Amino acid sequence: MRNLTLLTDLYQLTMGYGFYKNGKHEETVTFDLFFRRRELISYSIAAGLEQAMDYLLNWHFDDEDIAYLRSLNLFDEGFLEYLKNMRFTGDVYAVKEGEPVFPSEPILTVKAPLIQAQFAETALLNIINHQTLIATKSSKICRATAGKGVVMEFGLRRAQGPDAGIYGARAAIIGGCASTSNVIAGQMFNVPVAGTMAHSFVMDYPTEYDAFRAYANAYPDSCMLLVDTYDTLRSGVPNAIKVFEELKAAGHKPKGIRLDSGDLAYLSKKARKMLDDAGFPEAIICVSGDLDERLITSLLHQGAKIDSWGIGTKLITSEDLPSLGGVYKLSSVIDKNGVATPKIKLSDNHIKITNPGFKKLYRLYDRENNMAIADLITLHDEEIDDTKPLTIFHPVETWKQHEVENFYAEPLQHTIVKDGKLVYEFPPLQEVQAFSKSQLSKFWEEYLRLDLPQFYKVDLSTKLHALKSGMIDNIRQKNKKEKKH
Repeated sequence: MRNLTLLTDLYQLTMGYGFYKNGKHEETVTFDLFFRRRELISYSIAAGLEQAMDYLLNWHFDDEDIAYLRSLNLFDEGFLEYLKNMRFTGDVYAVKEGEPVFPSEPILTVKAPLIQAQFAETALLNIINHQTLIATKSSKICRATAGKGVVMEFGLRRAQGPDAGIYGARAAIIGGCASTSNVIAGQMFNVPVAGTMAHSFVMDYPTEYDAFRAYANAYPDSCMLLVDTYDTLRSGVPNAIKVFEELKAAGHKPKGIRLDSGDLAYLSKKARKMLDDAGFPEAIICVSGDLDERLITSLLHQGAKIDSWGIGTKLITSEDLPSLGGVYKLSSVIDKNGVATPKIKLSDNHIKITNPGFKKLYRLYDRENNMAIADLITLHDEEIDDTKPLTIFHPVETWKQHEVENFYAEPLQHTIVKDGKLVYEFPPLQEVQAFSKSQLSKFWEEYLRLDLPQFYKVDLSTKLHALKSGMIDNIRQKNKKEKKH
């Protein structure tokens, strides 16, 4: 495995040096990783935790790393020696991969010595931002099919580099894709791979019919033919039918056709009729070519006859939202007696004001139907009493209140790493996908729909809200006094 220890920003190291020189590097702190509300984000699917923990628990500054850092002339030898021996020794609490998550929620919390927790920031954000973004896009695309056909991830050629292709494919599986065209991802993560032919195969032969026969000769029992190289309805589909008839006569069952261009609604309906009339009602129609959740929704509204979907560029790049925008913020400093001093970042924009303190995250469910009601962020020492009604309220517009009755609360964060040791077993990727689908089924459609979704409630406990409000008031009062002087 590559040593990715220096997958970081320089300021993580310069801050670390500053902490070291001032004797603060070993104080215990907590950081929260979360994303903020944005126009195109209604919900997200948490992903990337396994790779993030692999980085965190395997970092090590080898001799080459130390030599490079020495060449920057920024650090003394004592600090370089400290880095050479530094390993992650803290705790990590996180939501499971595949869990639906919402803005402002701590997807991951690190509790560790300051220098370690700070140094982890860049890589954790890089890994979790990317995979969560692609898993979310995949989820939206798969939901758009409304169960009408499977979705295959076809994006490797358009991904921004090998790692984006490999781990984007992984995230796409978490989000709901049934398979990937990415062979190395299939090998690494033990997931199905899918793919047939490209136009070059057809173009290499004297005629389209010759190409189809050659491919059928190679794959007589899984023959999927790309029919839009020349003329889909006048040439492609008729030639495919001719080859299918030959396969059938030889005792084989053809798989279907793929459309990659043109009016997919019109062509799929015409092709379906042609295949049915020729005696191949079980032959599937697969489509590909710059598809996303909105185009899929439109095609289905037009009555398109499509059985499977190959999604490439717009999935692997999350074209309409190319960045999740996750952030990683200091939330508390913990003394030797375990007493936490909360920390807060202020801003003129309330969305950018952080939630202070060492926290936990709960999801509240209605006992009658097991559907999610709201999520509640609390301080770490709080417990929710679900035997009596609970009043929750909007964290900013506090007059918006809701009394929750007959509910139960489930903690969403789990202990992943304790004292620098992995204590959580990561399940196989397809189990993560099944878990994600199960969790999404517990949300009403209005929270998940593509257009104008209802905002899902993410509230603060009364105790956390009071802490946050008090800290904001205290800082502002202090600033006023300092200004007078």
